[in-house]
Amino acid sequence: MTDPTETAPRRARPSGRDARRSQRALAPVGPAYLTRQIPPYELLGEEGLASIERHADRILEEIGLEIRGDDEALQLWRAAGATISNGCRVHAPAGLARELVRRTTPREFTQHARNPARSVRIGGANTVFAPAYGAPFVSDLDRGRRYGTLDDFQNFVRLAYATPWLHHSGGTVCEPVDVAVNKRHFDMLYAHMRLSDKPFMGSVTTAARAADSIEMCRILFGAEFVDQNCVILGNVNVNSPLVLDGEASRVIRVYAAANQAPVCVPFILGGAMGPVTTAGALAQCFAEATFCVALGQLERPGSPAILGNFLSSMSLRSGAPTFGTPEPALAYLAIGQLARRLGVPLRCGGNLCASKVADAQAASESANSLWPSFMAGANFMLHSAGWLEAGLAMSYEKFVMDADQLGAFHTFARGIALDDNGFGMEAFREVGPGKHYLGSAHTMANYQSAFYDYELADNTPYEQWSQEGSKDQLQRANHRWKALLAAYQMPVMDEARNEELCAYIERRKSAMPDEIG
Repeated sequence: MTDPTETAPRRARPSGRDARRSQRALAPVGPAYLTRQIPPYELLGEEGLASIERHADRILEEIGLEIRGDDEALQLWRAAGATISNGCRVHAPAGLARELVRRTTPREFTQHARNPARSVRIGGANTVFAPAYGAPFVSDLDRGRRYGTLDDFQNFVRLAYATPWLHHSGGTVCEPVDVAVNKRHFDMLYAHMRLSDKPFMGSVTTAARAADSIEMCRILFGAEFVDQNCVILGNVNVNSPLVLDGEASRVIRVYAAANQAPVCVPFILGGAMGPVTTAGALAQCFAEATFCVALGQLERPGSPAILGNFLSSMSLRSGAPTFGTPEPALAYLAIGQLARRLGVPLRCGGNLCASKVADAQAASESANSLWPSFMAGANFMLHSAGWLEAGLAMSYEKFVMDADQLGAFHTFARGIALDDNGFGMEAFREVGPGKHYLGSAHTMANYQSAFYDYELADNTPYEQWSQEGSKDQLQRANHRWKALLAAYQMPVMDEARNEELCAYIERRKSAMPDEIG
């Protein structure tokens, strides 16, 4: 096992105004999660929501959803009242999947971190921001695009820990392709456990690796605590359209059986894995996600779960996925209403884009993805930082650029303060007509927190900007992530638990030959 403490992050020497601005957010101190004071957007009325539910029911009943290679899951559905055709196609009677979800799935739950102050509340009015997930490539301004390594993976865990606006360490923040495919889940999960004390996600590539993830959690948290509390999430994708691979089905059941939370996510590109029309793709997405959450409830009623949504558009000319377009934005708003109506926490995407570099396209597409996710009331927002190239690349610079935007959402989510300080009547009395407020007592008392200060924005006069090197935001972001890594300090871990984790990993790794993926 590679010891992440032996990997030295790249150093940078901050100076001048940039150093002062960077220093303000170097310490990994921030809210454990975000609680919105503003309501989510309600796009559809009762008739529209009922229509989507009705069509989702028809898909599950008339068309059915196949579970390929998991006879135990088929038996659970058969015992619940579904019929099975063609050996593996589940036909759930209208309303059955929704009723299974509604009856026992917690509306809210806590995912515990090893540092209790970092535990997050998922569901209700709460939003948890987590980094991007699953990229085989990484990129930065110095070395360009390349395959991800364990060193990169560990760096992104450090960055997520050091970023106050990310509440979660995430999961496969990038693929460490320099580690054997059947063993890398040990190193990834250990990095989350050792280099951060924020919550994290586990492996989902096979049921055995999911079980390894949960066993490592039992070592870290204690077996009894894990049985009674959620400490890990597993992000499971449906093989859209309307297929649940047996391995994915078993992963859902492994997490649910251990009282841990599967994040059940259809992956639909409209026109490829689902209808080109938004309503049809939305009904399919809701049907698939509800079916998977229901499967977890059949395995262990009352276990936590998150209903996921990854519904995107595509270029019908090239077949490439597109992001930041209006159709998925509308679907996000609708799926948010459906999840609240069902009574289950919701996962949506975050700063999504198709751009190959952190440029204006990346910024506009990411903003057009982040805003509807947030206004939909997403409770768990995966891909909140670092996503490039339709998810194929994890960018160091975009990671910190995205995090800067997430910080602003913490201010936006609080809404408008309508207390005495918010109205500032004392300032009106002190200043009076025709004068400025810059030196007033009210301004001096509030100046540090009155407005959100974007770390990576430059608002200086042109002359000062030019004298300081004429740096654009990409260059400032390059400096920023290096400064964060240079200032990183690893959180303390109980040494006995650390030794037990390392021994478990070494024992499991030595029992299997390397597989090259």
